[in-house]
Amino acid sequence: MLKPLEDFVALTLEKEENTTASGIILTSEAKDKQAVGKVVAVGPKVEDLKEGDKVIYQTYSGTKVELEQQEYLLIQVKNILAKLV
Repeated sequence: MLKPLEDFVALTLEKEENTTASGIILTSEAKDKQAVGKVVAVGPKVEDLKEGDKVIYQTYSGTKVELEQQEYLLIQVKNILAKLV
């Protein structure tokens, strides 16, 4: 299992959709702008987030790692822009 340190958060990335609900096919550029993830673990200095929260994070931030055939994004809490409620 993954346990982030300090003010880091571990996210799983939302599955990228190839088409919108209305059937429009997205280009790779449009897909890259989607920065939504689900919190799977938080470091001890993170207070506002908990496991299971969906968040929007700053694009191109964090470090991607793969453990047990699952891809995670380790990101500092300061790069998380919003929590989806």
